[in-house]
Amino acid sequence: MNDSTAMEELVKIGVMTTPVTVIDGAVVVGFNPKRLEDLLAG
Repeated sequence: MNDSTAMEELVKIGVMTTPVTVIDGAVVVGFNPKRLEDLLAG
């Protein structure tokens, strides 16, 4: 993925900062290990 594609994705979800993780449509902004763990556990 090139930078312009990544930027377009961030704009679509309304986030202009990193890190951003999307898991099954859930957007996690910033580093939040507990939230990531919960989402990955289902």
